[in-house]
Amino acid sequence: MFVDRLIRKIKETNNPSVVGLDPRLEFIPSHIREKAFKDEGEGLPGAAAAILDFNKKIIDSVYDIVPAVKPQLAYYEMYGIEGIKAFYETVQYAKSKGLIVIADGKRNDIGSTAEAYSSAHLGSAAINGKKVQVFDADALTVNPYPGYDGIKPFISDCELYGKGIFILVKTSNKSSGQLQDLLTQYGKSIYEIVAELVNDWGKAQTGEFGYSSIGAVVGATYPNQAKILRGIMKKAYILVPGYGAQGGTAKDAAHCFNKDGLGAVINASRSIMCAYQSEKWASVFSEEEFEKACRAEALSMKDEINAVLGTA
Repeated sequence: MFVDRLIRKIKETNNPSVVGLDPRLEFIPSHIREKAFKDEGEGLPGAAAAILDFNKKIIDSVYDIVPAVKPQLAYYEMYGIEGIKAFYETVQYAKSKGLIVIADGKRNDIGSTAEAYSSAHLGSAAINGKKVQVFDADALTVNPYPGYDGIKPFISDCELYGKGIFILVKTSNKSSGQLQDLLTQYGKSIYEIVAELVNDWGKAQTGEFGYSSIGAVVGATYPNQAKILRGIMKKAYILVPGYGAQGGTAKDAAHCFNKDGLGAVINASRSIMCAYQSEKWASVFSEEEFEKACRAEALSMKDEINAVLGTA
């Protein structure tokens, strides 16, 4: 079961954090870009080669200290088929290093289309009577807006393939409240209603540690809402974006955890990928040593989170 594998990795590394792999060309050190463009040309193949090399070096620098990585599909799709290949190879490389991979795609649609999305990322495609795995991520972020008939195919594949999903409940962006904070006729906000649904949908996917593989996304940028949502979704594992570059802190994100020190994983993307450019590490590591800066920042994040949680 996905959630049990995730918790074991968190316990093994003593680290409830996730490294987001959201590569933009401007994030990638010049020596990597120059080599990729020389070898593959200054087009989509060169961009994708630079991304893959960048990702692999980051993975090599953190695979033993973090439980998971989270590649955001948009940063690969923007480079077309070559970018999608880089995404696929990133997933496979991370898994070969023992990391759990959370594909951040926020997918969903009507039932049959949701089934296709789930087959691509969690399950398998049927070809001439045989089941063939495609991207084979361990988990996927999912949009709840279509309701249960859009969620059901993902839950079915979670059960069949031992995968997980994280359903958007309260996202970290500034305008999330335009819809998510609206009050309903029941006197509850939309995000509270979605949290109740997540709680209900996940009951059958509860693992040995008492948590469900049907999780939720709750931004660190909304700590007050996180307190409410943790109370509603007692057994859902929460993926927490918004830490670092978006302004969320370890103290903010701590509201997504339970008293057992479990219940959430905190994602950081830019603050780790671009650590070599930060004031904190630029004087310590050169651009050519960017992987060392990534590792140093990941360890710093781990220590900060554990200090707040009291598990250091």
